[in-house]
Amino acid sequence: MLNFLTVRDFVIVDRIELEFQPGFTVLTGETGAGKSILIDALGLLLGGRAEAGVVRAGKDRAELTAEFDTTAVPALADWLKEQGLEGDEGICLIRRQIDASGRSRAFVNGQPATLQQLKEAGEMLVDIQGQHAHLSLLKAQTRRDLLDGYAGLADLAGKVAAAWKEWQALKRQREAWEENSAAFAAEAEQLRWQVKELETLAFDPDQWQELQADHARLSHAATLLEGAQYGLDLLDEGDMAVLSQLSGLSSRLGGLVEYDASLKEAQDAVDAAEIQLREAAYGLRHYAQRLDLDPERLAECEQRLQAVHSCARKYRVSPEGLPELLGQWRERLASIDVGEGGEDLQRREQAARKDYLDLAGELSAGRKPAAAELSEKVTAIMHQLALAGGRFEIGLTPLAEGAAYGLEQVDFLVAGHQGVAPRPLEKVASGGELSRISLAVQVTVGRVAQVPTLVFDEVDVGIGGGVAEIVGKLLKGLGAERQVLCITHLPQVAALGDHHWQVSKSAAEGGVTSRIAVLEREARIEEIARMLGGVDITSTTRAHATEMLGR
Repeated sequence: MLNFLTVRDFVIVDRIELEFQPGFTVLTGETGAGKSILIDALGLLLGGRAEAGVVRAGKDRAELTAEFDTTAVPALADWLKEQGLEGDEGICLIRRQIDASGRSRAFVNGQPATLQQLKEAGEMLVDIQGQHAHLSLLKAQTRRDLLDGYAGLADLAGKVAAAWKEWQALKRQREAWEENSAAFAAEAEQLRWQVKELETLAFDPDQWQELQADHARLSHAATLLEGAQYGLDLLDEGDMAVLSQLSGLSSRLGGLVEYDASLKEAQDAVDAAEIQLREAAYGLRHYAQRLDLDPERLAECEQRLQAVHSCARKYRVSPEGLPELLGQWRERLASIDVGEGGEDLQRREQAARKDYLDLAGELSAGRKPAAAELSEKVTAIMHQLALAGGRFEIGLTPLAEGAAYGLEQVDFLVAGHQGVAPRPLEKVASGGELSRISLAVQVTVGRVAQVPTLVFDEVDVGIGGGVAEIVGKLLKGLGAERQVLCITHLPQVAALGDHHWQVSKSAAEGGVTSRIAVLEREARIEEIARMLGGVDITSTTRAHATEMLGR
């Protein structure tokens, strides 16, 4: 559940720190006081899109922080660990900053997080129902989501959608094959020939480098041999060989050292040079002996080089690009070469269709009893909301070919009076009836919701009198099972709250500031009396407010 909420420099809020309690909490106040700002703040913390206009005028940024107790949501703990966002055990801390430029940053347990991660976490923590939530009942997607959520089929519905997507992709591929089979066959034949050509060429990047090095050596073998022999003649084998002269110089210096020891350093340098040059001569001799003057090998290298370059020019790539081209051809061939007449593709399509039908059939089997049960429960609450005799039904209309959401269309049907056949909700319900039916659905679904916190933002608009008291009792009963927050204008609802907060606004330096106060009994009497009587609060109005609280 929601433990704490801190809002700073957000719209008309300078700074508010709120501590939440379990049960049913009501928020009341004059129109425009900023009651819905709290809902907006929660919405942003749970992944809503931010705009620069939410930052309080004259401030650089708005900052929102919420702390949730997650002990009742084990799935969230697993998700946080999976995402690398775990924090203190049993606690989830979400923070979001919005700059005046509109840029925002989000954090979960102190770690940077994406908006998608906020949304995923928020779906497990809070369910927000707005005052126009009844309009969403007119949307087919909302109806399906409500039924599947109530029945615990949301995961299965996701699998059905994935199976449908896979089936349809294979179906389109098979249809494209049938329409273009001749073209595909010709393309496949050409690709097979091209793949075979490159496979026969057997181009290897490492061997290619070695081949070029071998060719360079073999094609210049005579020049290399001549250069090596010239070095040998100069160093050791010629008439005026350097090594012979150095040897003589070393001997002569050795005789002179007896007379002047300072020549020893020069003699050592000559000896060292002689050693280095003898090693060079040995290396040149060994190189000349093993140098290969092999015209046949040279011809082979030239033939291989020509074959590779010819193939590369033919397909307009560099020699090094041939392996990548071969991979592309193989991939394309695999996508279109699916056997004679596309039989393999047909088998894959049929297997995908069967997978979809199996999952969709399981989804349908789960929807039917859930639809009957939900219809009965919503009807019972409708009767409490001054819709006696009315009836709510969830219709499951079969679809011949199925769809991404299953084998049936989910319709919400309503009969306004006893004995009248149910008709689609949007065709028979007035605005007030639609609001009450929506509330009945929300309360019913909320009782089985997995999220620990339910927020109702003025869902009681258009309701009054005794019905308003029933609405308050329904929300209070829901508060015994979940943490429930409700923004309301109805004193009958406000009087039934376990906790009562008053939202007000006042002039402050530089603009208007919103404030929230926790009301005790006397203050609650005054607030409910204001909601009952308007500007002039009389003793009779206060007595009525006291009586309502007493009930």
